[in-house]
Amino acid sequence: MRVLLLSDIHANLPALEAVLADAEGSGVESVWVLGDIVGYGADPNAVVELLRKAGASAVLGNHDAAALGRVGTESFNPLAAEAARWTASVLGPESRAWLESLPEVRREHGVTLCHGTLREPLWEYLFTAEAARAHFALQTTGLSIVGHTHVPLLLVERGGEIEALRPKAGERLRLPSTGRACLNPGSVGQPRDGDPRAAYALLDLSEGWFELRRAAYPVSEAQRRIRAAGLPEPLALRLALGR
Repeated sequence: MRVLLLSDIHANLPALEAVLADAEGSGVESVWVLGDIVGYGADPNAVVELLRKAGASAVLGNHDAAALGRVGTESFNPLAAEAARWTASVLGPESRAWLESLPEVRREHGVTLCHGTLREPLWEYLFTAEAARAHFALQTTGLSIVGHTHVPLLLVERGGEIEALRPKAGERLRLPSTGRACLNPGSVGQPRDGDPRAAYALLDLSEGWFELRRAAYPVSEAQRRIRAAGLPEPLALRLALGR
């Protein structure tokens, strides 16, 4: 079974369209989304509609929860908080209902999905060794997939030791045959690893590999849409930087 892994789309429609086009012909059978479908970007309804049409299985992210009013924005930076309020004001009823249906943690074909970590699915960044140990302590499947950091990553845990690998675009990595692993496919709509191209991954559960991919997209069009929506200018500028 081959899966398309998407995370942190952040209402960036041009980026999502480029990723879906890039993944055509890859033999994908399912689409899994690791949260933060909306927030920051200008096209939340169109992004949700594309995912719904694709039959995506998704989990809730903190920006999704904020747009739904499930969490406050006190811990958000001012730009993120403004974007969350704007998103809440423009979400259509079908988009809202679909986002409301998403769990914080789900299992698909023996794989655990969440946005942050299993300790704090909405909020915790899986950046530190301590967070990784806490995450693996709660992981009951051989593989988990997370998002939230906007940085691609493969963590492998064996005998209490954790190895962190930074996958490169186009590099196909084998999943470990022993121990447990956690993947992060990076961000479709707002990469933060210095590469402005949209990041996504392919996962083959039958053959036991995953491949990070990058798709160039019209950043200037995403920026134009952000400005036309009246969202803060830094949200447009950062797209060109991959930060």
